[in-house]
Amino acid sequence: MTGRRTAGLTRRTALQVAGAGIAFAGLPPWAWAKGKTGLHGLSVFGDLKYPADFEHFDYLNPDAPKGGRMNFQAPNWFFNQSPQTFNTLNGFVLRGDAPPRIELVFDTLMVRATDEPDAIYGLVAETVDVSDDGNVFTFHLRPEARFHDGTPLTANDVAFSLNILKELGHPNISQPISPMASAEAIDQQTVVVTLDGTQTHFTILTIAGLPVFSADYYADQPFDASTLEPPLGSGPYTVGRLSAGRFIEYDRAADYWAADLPVNVGQFNFDAIRIDFYKERQAAFEAFKKGDTTYREEFTSKTWALEYNFPAVTDGRVKKSLFPTEKRPSLQGWFFNTRRRKFADPRTRQGIGLAFDFEWTNRNLFYGAYARSASFFEKSGYAAKGPPAEGELALLEPYRDQLPDAVFGEAYVPPASDGSGRDRSMLRRASDLLTEAGWQHDGNWLVDSAGERLTVEFLTRAAVFERVLSPFVENLRRIGVQGSIRQVDPAQFQARTDEFDFDVIGTALSLSATPLDGPRLLFSSEAAGKPGSYNWSGVSSPVVDELIVKLQSVESQEELRALTRAIDRVVRNQHPWIPNWFSTDHRVAHWDIFGWQDPKPDYFFAPETTWWFDRDKAAAIGKAG
Repeated sequence: MTGRRTAGLTRRTALQVAGAGIAFAGLPPWAWAKGKTGLHGLSVFGDLKYPADFEHFDYLNPDAPKGGRMNFQAPNWFFNQSPQTFNTLNGFVLRGDAPPRIELVFDTLMVRATDEPDAIYGLVAETVDVSDDGNVFTFHLRPEARFHDGTPLTANDVAFSLNILKELGHPNISQPISPMASAEAIDQQTVVVTLDGTQTHFTILTIAGLPVFSADYYADQPFDASTLEPPLGSGPYTVGRLSAGRFIEYDRAADYWAADLPVNVGQFNFDAIRIDFYKERQAAFEAFKKGDTTYREEFTSKTWALEYNFPAVTDGRVKKSLFPTEKRPSLQGWFFNTRRRKFADPRTRQGIGLAFDFEWTNRNLFYGAYARSASFFEKSGYAAKGPPAEGELALLEPYRDQLPDAVFGEAYVPPASDGSGRDRSMLRRASDLLTEAGWQHDGNWLVDSAGERLTVEFLTRAAVFERVLSPFVENLRRIGVQGSIRQVDPAQFQARTDEFDFDVIGTALSLSATPLDGPRLLFSSEAAGKPGSYNWSGVSSPVVDELIVKLQSVESQEELRALTRAIDRVVRNQHPWIPNWFSTDHRVAHWDIFGWQDPKPDYFFAPETTWWFDRDKAAAIGKAG
C-alpha cells in the first residue's frame, strides 16, 4: 500500500497515575465530567494524564530548536487529501484532491495528546463545561486567539465552522458529527455545542478536533469550492510556495498566537515543511537518494531489503530506523464492491480471496516482512479471536436466526497456503465455493446463469502493486475467473473510489485508539450509500446497524471490546474484503539532520511536527537547512 489514511511515550509520574486511578476507577464514561465546569481536557473514560497546570506533553522536547526544514512525501492523509497529486487547497470537502497537512494551517478547539488513547486538551478553547446530562458542552475561548491576518478568532467563527462542516464537509467529517444538534455563539468567547442524545462518547472529541475557519473569509466565497487560493487560518503554519500537483511548502507562522501554550511547546519546529508529489514510487525514491527528499517512510519491503545500498547509506549520511507502530486498530485489504451484482454472494467473494497466496507472496516478494491480516481491528484488543466470549455471545444471540452459524464459531481467519504459489487444495476449495454461488464453466471461464463472465478488475494508482497482483490474477485464471489490473492516475483513482466505481480496490485505514465511531464509518448502511465514505465494500446489514447503535451507550472498555469483536465477527463472515498484511514497525529512512524525543508516542507518529532540524548533524554531513 502507498501509505495509510488516518480517521495520530512517555513518563507518567506516580502521583498522576494514582490520582487518575482513584478519581475515575469504575466510573462510566463522562460520569466524571457531567455537571463539571472549567475542565481543561476531556477523554472518553476520564483518565486524563496531564493536570491543568501541565507545561508540555512528555513526548515533546520543550527545548527543541526552531529552524531548518523537512522535505518528505506524506505517509498518511485524511479526507480528500492525496499523497500523489493535488488540485485544491480545500482539504475538508469531498470535491478535488487536497495536499496532506493542509490541516496545519488551522487551529481547533482542543488538541489530542498522542500518548493517551482518547484525551484532548484546550487550544482555542481554554476550558469546557459539561451539562448534567452530557449533551451540552460550553467552550470558553482564549481571548488572544487570532487568525493569521491579525483578526480575532471568535465564538462566531467556531459556530460557523462546525455548522458548515456538518452541512458541506467531507462525508467522513459530516457523518461522525451528525448528532450535533446545534453550535451557537453566546458571546465573543463562548460557544455552546448541543448534541441530540444519539452520540457516542467520542463524538464531542471529534467535534472539538475540527478546524476553525474564518466566517468573514467565507462570506464572499463558497465553502465547498475547489480552489488554489491559500486559505486564511490561525494554525502553526501558513501556505507558502506551491506548484499544483508537484509540491507545496508550509511556512511556520512567525507570530503564531498559540506557540507558547502547553499543548504546543516542543512541536512545530521546522521553519518549512515541504511535501513533494510523485505518481510513481521509484521517482520518489530517486529524489530521496539525491537528497531532494530528506525523510521517507518506506512501504515497499523489497526496496527496504535490497535497495538502501546507495553511497549516502553506506557512508552514514542516510540512516535507517525502525519505530514501533501505533497502538491503534488498523485494517488493510482489497475491498470488493458488493454493490455490483456479481459480488453479491459472500461465497463468490470468499472463493476469489482464496486464490491469493499470502505465504508465497510474503516469502518471495516481501522478504518475510509481514504478518497476515485477519481483522478489521488488527493490532488491537478490539479484534475478534477464537470462539466468542460470554459478552460477545450475549450481543450476538438475539440475532442467531439472522446470522450464519460460522459467526458463533472460531473467528474467521484466512487459511494458510502451502506457500507454493498455486496451492491446489486452496484453489479447489475456491472453485467449490464459486460453484456453490452459482457460477458454471463455459469451457474456459466461469459464467452466471445469463452467460455473463465472472471478471475482477483490481483498480490501482501505482505500478508497484502489479508485482503482488499479477500472481493473484494468474491463480484466478486457473479457476476460471478473468482478472485484470487497471492502473489510473491518482485523481481518477480518488474520484472512482469516492463514487464506488470499481470492482476491487486496495486501501488501508487506521482507526481511533478508542474506536467508537469507526464502525459506523466503515460498516453502517448509512455510510454504504454515501459517496466518499469509508464503507468501500458497501456493507449493509441490519444486525451490524443495530450493533453499531449500541456503541452510543458503551459504559466501559470491556463493553466496547465485546461490541467491536461482535461486529468484527459478523462482517468478517460476510467476506467483503481480501485481508492483506501488516507490519509491527514504521520503516523510516532519513538524512542524518534530525533530532527527536524518545520514545515516540503510542497513538500517533508525526515527525514533521515533533522532530527538529539538528544544525550540528547537518553541518557534519554538509547539508544546510
